[in-house]
Amino acid sequence: MIEFDHVSKIYPNGVKGLDDVSLKIEQGEFVAIIGLSGAGKSTLIRTINRMIDTTEGRLTVDGTEVNMLKGKQLRKFRRKIGMVFQSFNLVTRTTVIRNVLTAKVPDMPFLRVLFGIFTKAEKLEALEALDKVGILEKAFIRADQLSGGQQQRVALARTLAQNPRIILADEPVAALDPVTAKRVMDDFKRINRDMDISIIMNIHHVELALSYAERIIGIREGKIVYDGKVSDVTGEVLDAIYMEKADGIK
Repeated sequence: MIEFDHVSKIYPNGVKGLDDVSLKIEQGEFVAIIGLSGAGKSTLIRTINRMIDTTEGRLTVDGTEVNMLKGKQLRKFRRKIGMVFQSFNLVTRTTVIRNVLTAKVPDMPFLRVLFGIFTKAEKLEALEALDKVGILEKAFIRADQLSGGQQQRVALARTLAQNPRIILADEPVAALDPVTAKRVMDDFKRINRDMDISIIMNIHHVELALSYAERIIGIREGKIVYDGKVSDVTGEVLDAIYMEKADGIK
């Protein structure tokens, strides 16, 4: 379980990325975070794996207080949390399977990392991860020969190769066309359903959020203005999230 207890984040320039956020996310949930640009969506998900440090409050993941972790403990903690970015973050001049295998690097001895040596078991795990996102046949071609949607699926496979309990997705389909975005969202939904992996996704496509997530969190100016089931989202709820002068609702 992920728990925010009166968490705030104030950036050095005084901007409040998060403002007294309290919420709980249970294991296996598919949560979409929506809101205007700059509302705090990325800040919210990036505090979970401590890419961004919080300023106030308490944030725990499975009972572990995130801000107390340092060094090796923090690195070990992050292994359980996958991250998928809008820009894919692939090494485009190497093969698809090599990109997926980079998920294994943090746990490997230095010499194996230096010479790029992976075990048969690690290679099989990478191939299985590619199969789960439907691009196994692309394993041995260069990543720069793939379409944007295929590259994002490689990024998702790389995350699966970590064996995570949680996947954080920061605008994962923002750079994709509508048809390709739907295919990638289908992958996220299947992984969430079949593998009981929590998906916490920052997404600006409201229609995709409503179609795929089971829970919507609306954020505006760092504050949670809506947290509830997709089925309870109304026009009034969306106004509270997106209209600049609307009063927030719970």
